[in-house]
Amino acid sequence: MLDGVDRRTGMGRRDYAILLLLVTYGLRSREIAALTLEDLDWERERLRVPERKAGHSTAYPLSPVVGEAILNYLKDGRPKTADRQVFFRSMAPWRPLAALAISQCATRYLHKAGITVARPGSHTLRHTCVQRLVDAHFSLKTIGDYVGHGSPDSTMIYSKVAVEALREIALGNGEEVV
Repeated sequence: MLDGVDRRTGMGRRDYAILLLLVTYGLRSREIAALTLEDLDWERERLRVPERKAGHSTAYPLSPVVGEAILNYLKDGRPKTADRQVFFRSMAPWRPLAALAISQCATRYLHKAGITVARPGSHTLRHTCVQRLVDAHFSLKTIGDYVGHGSPDSTMIYSKVAVEALREIALGNGEEVV
């Protein structure tokens, strides 16, 4: 999906940075829409997400790939504006992107990549992030903290994601496991 983004354009640089935030940190679309320039701490290489659903903030190490993508957009893609939001529409009038536009961005690139899911959008990429953490055997508590869940019950729904893979093993002859 990421390979389908044309990073030669300002809009492509913006979309690439947004998609990386979705898949790397499992952020919600509204969390990305709310990011400001002050949330990027370049000196400490930190990304602060101040408006989590659970009412708290989270600070992440700023991945070099994500940081570079955001920097490329800020230098050559973001319109010149006094507004402190990070992500803006690619055409005038220059307004910050809303959460819906973030989700539509994810939907567009999922479709472009031929990825078929029941409800394509930013939440699909959030689930992808969580799935990678589950596959890496992180605890549900750690995963919940990482994606900003306020309750362990919210994270429990992700524990079912391996059911299909387990079903394939159970229905097969088991040779792949051995």
